[in-house]
Amino acid sequence: MKTKRILNFIVVAVVAMTLLITWNLFKSIPPVIAQQQTSLTVSAAISLSQALQELKTVYQTSNPKVKITYNFGASGALAQQIQQGAPVDVFLSAATKQMNDLQQSNLLINDTRRNLLTNRLVLITPKNGVASSDFKELTDARIKKIAIGEPKSVPVGQYAQEMLNKLGLWQQLQPKLVLGNNVRQVLTFVESGNVDAGIVYTTDAKASDKVTVRLTAAENLHSPIVYPLAVIRNSRNPAVAKAFVDFLAGDRAKIVFQKYGFGIGR
Repeated sequence: MKTKRILNFIVVAVVAMTLLITWNLFKSIPPVIAQQQTSLTVSAAISLSQALQELKTVYQTSNPKVKITYNFGASGALAQQIQQGAPVDVFLSAATKQMNDLQQSNLLINDTRRNLLTNRLVLITPKNGVASSDFKELTDARIKKIAIGEPKSVPVGQYAQEMLNKLGLWQQLQPKLVLGNNVRQVLTFVESGNVDAGIVYTTDAKASDKVTVRLTAAENLHSPIVYPLAVIRNSRNPAVAKAFVDFLAGDRAKIVFQKYGFGIGR
């Protein structure tokens, strides 16, 4: 009887010790392994909105603990927000200038920067608008208003200005220009018929059934249209942000981007 009591005592002691060790190990699991809810804020050029919304669904299917919030707008305005301390984890620009500015201000985690995508510049008109076979026809009296992005802050406007300068048309077309705050506003101006023509990315034109693409600009008429992305140095969740950047550069994301008309960066 005495021996049985001793054995019972030993069993209870072993079980208690095992439970204590297990509890201590559980408490030591870091938050990343425990997969706690994580939030990412991604500031991105508005021309990427449709593709990124689809990719958000794809990513969160396998990463349900990561909540992604997008902030879409003109790349210049988004970069300025980051410079002013906006809480952003990932930046995806429609031009290298804005990313270069952030890098020079030491606001990027440099080894995360990469050129993700490319695009093309096109001239569009309302569905039944004036047909054009040459950009020089923008001087035609039938075309009274032409929408482009604000060149100082909107990359598509910067590319349009470069192209029109090289063609010797910039000064001549000044009275006709209507400036948009971002490329989607330019697209809307054309869709509504408030302007006779507009210059946007091929991906934006593809997203609308209310416009017709008349011309595609030769790539030697403007700087390369490149979409760089990077993790912001002040990211609250740099490890998760890096994982999302890797996803955007991966094969699954490439399929989605190409579906919307983007080229893959080199």
